[in-house]
Amino acid sequence: MNESYAEWLVKQKEPAYAWPVRIGMGFLCAVAFLAAVLTGIIGMIALVAVGAATYFVFRGLKVEYEYLYVTNQFSIDKIMNQMKRKKAMECSMDEIQMIAPVKSDTLKNYERSDMKVVDYSSKEPNARLFAMIYQNGGVTTKVIFEPSDKMLQCFRMTAPRKVSLQ
Repeated sequence: MNESYAEWLVKQKEPAYAWPVRIGMGFLCAVAFLAAVLTGIIGMIALVAVGAATYFVFRGLKVEYEYLYVTNQFSIDKIMNQMKRKKAMECSMDEIQMIAPVKSDTLKNYERSDMKVVDYSSKEPNARLFAMIYQNGGVTTKVIFEPSDKMLQCFRMTAPRKVSLQ
């Protein structure tokens, strides 16, 4: 059986505001702890609320994307803080209309004004970005991602007319 498999992990660049947010949330936790010690039940409620907010904020600051291509199926998982995994998207090669570099002229024929655009890339300035346009139901989506050479080769073996490397 002719199966193709490729996976690739991309770490998203931390935003510039990550460290100030971490410091601010740490300060809020310290203030909430002090309030819990001094005021009792109201301070405890504030401590629980600030603790929960800190957990969710810290979890969202460190993000990785795992691209997985297995025999005609492509999926992207979002991994938050190396602990929680969430399926970001999944599609088959039948739903994909075109895969090409982001700045390619080939994509202009497929782009529409009502198209949804999602970015699952590292957001590094020198990254090699590709765009995938796929249609699921009546919704057309443009996905920006950073595939490996092996993944591009798998896409190209499965559907050579849908993949442009220029």
